Amino acid sequence: MKTITLNTPLDMHLHLRDNDMLQTVAPLTAKSFAAALVMPNLVPPITTKEQLKSYAQRIKIAQGEEDFEAHLTLFFQPTYTKEFLEEVREDIIALKLYPAGITTNSDGGVSNFDIEELRPTLSAMSELGIPLCVHGETNGFVMEREAEFVSIYEQLASAFPNLKIIMEHITTKESVEALDKYPNLYATITIHHLLITLDDVAGGMLQPHLFCKPIAKRPIDREALRRVALSGHPKVMFGSDSAPHPQSAKESCGCAAGVFTAPIALQLLVELFDKEGADRENLQKFISDNAKNIYGIHPKEKRVTLEQKPFQVPPIYGNVVPMYAGEEIGWSIGLVE
Repeated sequence: MKTITLNTPLDMHLHLRDNDMLQTVAPLTAKSFAAALVMPNLVPPITTKEQLKSYAQRIKIAQGEEDFEAHLTLFFQPTYTKEFLEEVREDIIALKLYPAGITTNSDGGVSNFDIEELRPTLSAMSELGIPLCVHGETNGFVMEREAEFVSIYEQLASAFPNLKIIMEHITTKESVEALDKYPNLYATITIHHLLITLDDVAGGMLQPHLFCKPIAKRPIDREALRRVALSGHPKVMFGSDSAPHPQSAKESCGCAAGVFTAPIALQLLVELFDKEGADRENLQKFISDNAKNIYGIHPKEKRVTLEQKPFQVPPIYGNVVPMYAGEEIGWSIGLVE
């Protein structure tokens, strides 16, 4: 039986939610990942030191005995001062910027991308070495939103050359091309965007559990994502964007955006890299090493061995339906140490 061992797998874009949902999903990531970068778009969003401390404690309780570190983020607001950011620096790994209303719980995001309006906070972040994570979409036509946002990334990268900017969950060839144009641009890529296109979401019967934002794009975009991920490109890293919603919110009118992949992300990644004949070292770079270098983090070591034997994806976890629910995938998680 073929096995692959990953050293210290990291999920650099994760939604854990809160309350009962947190209790359901946190142990699933904590079991197989050493650490994760956790999103701040709760209700209300995390904008204060007190909220950061409280959320960190709730995550710690929810993960139970699993050896796992949650790296928290602050919901970006252009009014943050350098003094405030200095105060919370030890509690966060990054700030997360959402365009207002563009995705789940983002109504309090940025509505004006005027560089001068954002300059005080972004300059302070640059001075303090705090990375900026961005959900990069405009309010344009849904298939063009991310490509349209590339010009904003370029403005930000040029105006703040010492600020690390992470283009989150990129889905287009235009975003991939932007990576090598600016030394301070980086990106996360999800497993579902490496596997599916819009045809899988809506080409036949609508698949609500594959609907997410940014929406899956064209085959040419998926191939661009695969090219940089499978090659171990040093500026890309894995971020699942695993985004749980109750089954009732997904299988309804007004389907909530988000794909829940936390329980099967590592298995699917290994399956893809193995199927494509990619170098195992490139998988290690994508799942861990690149993130360590980009964020300058030193997580506690955790070794996860995956086995090439079928795994039947459960139909539901609590009240959350995972990607590929009820289907069989080719790899399983074996030893975690």
